[in-house]
Amino acid sequence: MLENRSFDCMLGWLYRDRPDFAGLRGDESNPWHRDDGTVEQIPVWNDGTLSPQSASLPEADPGELYDDMNMQIYGLHPDGTPRMDGFVDNYMRQPVSDTPLDPRSIMHCFVPDQLPVLSQLAQSFGVADQWFASAPCETWPNRLFVHAGQSGGQTDNAAIPLPILLPTVFRRLLRHGRTWKVYFHDVPQTAAMVDLWPHIPTRFRFFDPEFVADAADGRLPSYSFIEPRYFSSRLRRAVPNDAHPPHNVAFAEQLIAAVYNAVRTGPAWERTLLVITFDEHGGCYDHVPPPMATPVGRVARNGFAFDRFGPRVPAVIVSPYIAPGSILRPPGELPFDHTSIIATLDALFGLGPPLSARVAAAPDLISVMQLERPENGGPACIDVGQLQPTREEMRSLRGLPRNNHQRRLRWPGVLMAALGAKTAAHTHRARRRLRHKAKAN
Repeated sequence: MLENRSFDCMLGWLYRDRPDFAGLRGDESNPWHRDDGTVEQIPVWNDGTLSPQSASLPEADPGELYDDMNMQIYGLHPDGTPRMDGFVDNYMRQPVSDTPLDPRSIMHCFVPDQLPVLSQLAQSFGVADQWFASAPCETWPNRLFVHAGQSGGQTDNAAIPLPILLPTVFRRLLRHGRTWKVYFHDVPQTAAMVDLWPHIPTRFRFFDPEFVADAADGRLPSYSFIEPRYFSSRLRRAVPNDAHPPHNVAFAEQLIAAVYNAVRTGPAWERTLLVITFDEHGGCYDHVPPPMATPVGRVARNGFAFDRFGPRVPAVIVSPYIAPGSILRPPGELPFDHTSIIATLDALFGLGPPLSARVAAAPDLISVMQLERPENGGPACIDVGQLQPTREEMRSLRGLPRNNHQRRLRWPGVLMAALGAKTAAHTHRARRRLRHKAKAN
């Protein structure tokens, strides 16, 4: 699960000639109501390059609070109709420091050649063009939906009480004899959930090199959840690979390729289902109005009953049981959302009563795997090279203010630091195992 990109931003131009695909036509636009009273239409567009600057658009973090998303969906004069025409106006109302905001930035959308990994996997397997964020709100509430089937009645990151006491799908998996691991890069957001605390020393593992090692050994658990790198590290010369604006999406591409290559070359490939998605749209433009949703949990303090989805997010489904070029949609009226992941785990492993009313209503992914045998091998390997951040990128990232998600991650970061010695020791053993296998080969 990556960060804060809309479907149109990443995959809107995936298929320009398919009427069965809910993508961009190219004539979509949003109004910009200037302070002087004039109105300018800002169209969707593409930079035509993939420089570090264009790969990081929008150049400032868009609005992603509940109120921001309401403006993006309903515009400046809401009448209950989701016209998806408030993205530019909301972006231009965000606080800035030194550089004035460019209204075109929020309407920038990538073309397939600029995202070769995500686009190739979508075309080689399937893309879900009706996958919506579970609620029109920030990162933490939407990530709670994928773990717990609800957000505890909260719509914003800062409102979520820590630690998080919601029952999770991880507990259900263990109770029914199934295994799980969280593979992370720096600070896992999942470590804030009390359900997972007893298992942090054994089931929280560094992505590099342990995910690759477990995949190569055929030792991946029943359920793996992968968290990207959220922070830059001067010591490692590493930058975020979460795709969160204004982070460079090319590094998210590298992460997706690493995950795919690991499971594709592993002995369990024919039994693996890989879901690549994003937690929420992060303020980036999307043209499809979110539909109504099954209410869940408590009504939020602002009166929101969690009865509608957030905007669409990218979702690519990889499996040898999925035909190339598939447009994946559920058979019923409800679209996919993050609770479809829990519903799929329930369908596969029989985990008992649904965690929430939203999970009970969610369509699972079993229906989209329509090949009778695991006959779609897909690309044997996706090579994107080893892109390194430039010094200018490193300096630029150090100068950025922390986004709301990063600020909230300080709490689980303290918890993980306390357990870091055990995690580091396990990583050292995994590295030795990989070196030994390389010499043997």
